[in-house]
Amino acid sequence: MKNFKFSIRGNKYDVEVKNLEDNIAEIEVNGTIYEVELMREVKEAKTPKLVRKPIATPKDAHEIKKEEVAVYKVKAPLPGTIMQVFVKPGDQVKKGDRLIIYEAMKMENNVMAEKDGTIKSIKVTTGDNVLQDDVLIEIE
Repeated sequence: MKNFKFSIRGNKYDVEVKNLEDNIAEIEVNGTIYEVELMREVKEAKTPKLVRKPIATPKDAHEIKKEEVAVYKVKAPLPGTIMQVFVKPGDQVKKGDRLIIYEAMKMENNVMAEKDGTIKSIKVTTGDNVLQDDVLIEIE
């Protein structure tokens, strides 16, 4: 298994560990085989323990708060080119009304209103190139 060379009080020893099971080792010292019992010391880990203060949570932390947004932003679902805009600022729209047609991935796509409201502003014009998640229209 492993070979070692020791020098004890001027005497030289060639030691070979033949077998090691649990705490019994079979070793050969200068040609003679011995069985040796190993004494192992249990060492305590010197790794520090991390102690943290408990996290303080407010009483209403479990409640989900949803903010009411005054302006809804219609965003581009994919990158593309604006082909036609059907609304103008001040127009009243209902959920499902067609707002814009734009070309993305060689296909014409309709952008529909997702809620009722009034068109606050239009951020694009015909021929504009847009990226995914660009704001196209704001609805109040």
